[in-house]
Amino acid sequence: MMANFDHEPIRGLPGPLPAGEHILWQGSPDWRRLARDAFHVRLILAYFALILLAALASGASAPGLLLTALAAALCLGLLHGLALLSARTSIYTLTNRRIVLRIGMALPTAINIPLLRINIAGLRLNADGSGDIPLALTTRSGLGWFHLWPHARPWALSRPEPMLRAIPDAAGVATLIAGALAEVVPTGQRLPITLPEGPVTHGGLAQPA
Repeated sequence: MMANFDHEPIRGLPGPLPAGEHILWQGSPDWRRLARDAFHVRLILAYFALILLAALASGASAPGLLLTALAAALCLGLLHGLALLSARTSIYTLTNRRIVLRIGMALPTAINIPLLRINIAGLRLNADGSGDIPLALTTRSGLGWFHLWPHARPWALSRPEPMLRAIPDAAGVATLIAGALAEVVPTGQRLPITLPEGPVTHGGLAQPA
């Protein structure tokens, strides 16, 4: 399911597509949204702001305030840089047979998820249209949460779920995934796959008996 590689015959994929398989969509995380949601830059900014306010209230010296501000700028700059690098080195691919996550800032890794192994594909939308699509699998994947991060559903530690994170037009991508899932589900095993007006949608395969 997971493989390291150093050559991409097709962008985002570790090897050529077999006969009968074709790409339906490819995309990458939006690095600004990734910085906010995965690297929590707003929380870090709020933390340093509280420290500065507390220091001002206690009459801290100007050099101390300056050092704190420089530490905040360094920390936030580092986190934004990591988010940008993570987004640039991550490619999500949906084909008519699988979803592939090409991730890894230092060592590229491809995670292949056959559509038949996806039990539920969820959707969490943000106000700007971006969103996250976690993939609950029918069986344990053997993937560790830290191996997947930041492409993992938050706090799903005991049974990690791969997640397409911070992708633009998340509702449109969810529609494509729902359609691809519907095509591979055996007759009689389909669950209703709909995209309601609300912020959350679920669609996928019935649990095996």
